[in-house]
Amino acid sequence: MFALNRQSLRLAHLTFISLLLSSCLTTTNSDSIREVTVLYTNDEHGWMEGMEEGQSAANLYALWQEREGFTADGPFLVLSGGDNWTGPAISTWTEGESMVEVMNAMDYDASAVGNHEFDFGLAAFAERAAEATYPYLSSNTRWRQNNAVPDNIGILPYTIKTVNDISFGIIGLTTLDTPTTTNPLNVAELDFIDYEQALRETAPAVRNNDVDLLLVIAHVCIDELEPLIRATQDLGIAMMGAGHCNELEARRVRDTLLLGGGFHFTAYAKVSFTYDTANDRLLRSRFATNESAFDEEAPAIASLVSRWSEQTEGILSEPVAWLASPVARRSEELEQAVVNSWLLADSTADVAITNAGGIRIDLPAGEINVGTVVALMPFDNTIIAVNVSGAVLREALENGTRPVVGGVQRRGDGWVLSRSGQPLSDSDSYRVLVNSFMYAGGDGYTMLPEADPDGFDTGINYRQPFQDWLQSQGSSASNPFNF
Repeated sequence: MFALNRQSLRLAHLTFISLLLSSCLTTTNSDSIREVTVLYTNDEHGWMEGMEEGQSAANLYALWQEREGFTADGPFLVLSGGDNWTGPAISTWTEGESMVEVMNAMDYDASAVGNHEFDFGLAAFAERAAEATYPYLSSNTRWRQNNAVPDNIGILPYTIKTVNDISFGIIGLTTLDTPTTTNPLNVAELDFIDYEQALRETAPAVRNNDVDLLLVIAHVCIDELEPLIRATQDLGIAMMGAGHCNELEARRVRDTLLLGGGFHFTAYAKVSFTYDTANDRLLRSRFATNESAFDEEAPAIASLVSRWSEQTEGILSEPVAWLASPVARRSEELEQAVVNSWLLADSTADVAITNAGGIRIDLPAGEINVGTVVALMPFDNTIIAVNVSGAVLREALENGTRPVVGGVQRRGDGWVLSRSGQPLSDSDSYRVLVNSFMYAGGDGYTMLPEADPDGFDTGINYRQPFQDWLQSQGSSASNPFNF
């Protein structure tokens, strides 16, 4: 009896092994196995022409075609973590229109809403969203009045995309820093709610669409996304993409893949999902990051960028203001107008400092066009916001090379804040705007990056607020103005 039972058990065991192997072979060879690759960028900031040779949008698209086998109708999702525009003139002067057209041509499937998407106001954003063939996503951006997602200006909480028979639910998030990292007036009607709260409110609606994989694209830094991933493991989020801090990353946090696509088209991250549609299960995921320098260009993208470049050249001749008399390069009037324009653009800042070497020419009397402003401030410097102590700020004011200062004035041996009239306190913290050349340590300003190594790059060219201020004067050929 015992031998018979033992033989029966052995036969049952062999049968089980055979069925298991048969199941594995069936799964391996099944027509239900599908693969989709996600290509992820963020913080593009309008750099369609590239920061350096080989790093343009056309180079990146050609690289995707060559390295990834990318085709528009292939098994790919192209996603952005936001901050698509505000940067070089080719994008900024068109309020992002050129960048949307380029991203349309690059076959983007969705973008998170970044803080800089609001730089030109809600009406301009609504125009860009209407022009885009991909949706702008942010589940935590709400109308302050009623807590509704502002879909009437083109912001959606999520989208559903089916690629290669895999249904993806994609939720967007926007940084809580937005009210202080774009013009606060532009987002005064909006509220930005807690990330986890937004995901928990939105995920059930997405799941009701019978999606296979849930993804999040977030204009949020990695150090905030890691704890968010750990707190939302029960939501089954397969991938969470970052933005805002210009990080290049690809790694697993618990059961979620965490991606960061770098910045300015200089890199991208990717993840390839292999999914069994018959059994509704994710089989595996592979992930990587890649630098994006490439010698070849995609002709259609290159032609599009060239057309916008030609239009930008035309923009340089557009009048900005008319001056009644010339203004000297080293004059206090011109220097103060520059730094005070930064403070007008960012009402949360206490002080603005630029280096005198960044102001290059005298302004002539008569018409001032965009080209004149570019000649005056010709560098690709962006404005960096740092938080430093009064002691560090004092060191920058007194030891940096010829600082041009707004928001604080010299009084005897000390400094007084213009806004409050209070003396500068060594122990207090101040929000200070500087240009990226200085933040890199140029002209002896090494104390700034040392004091705040996480300074925030606004992506705004240092000349843009001054140009906006000139235009706001409402001058004309028959009605010029004086500084």
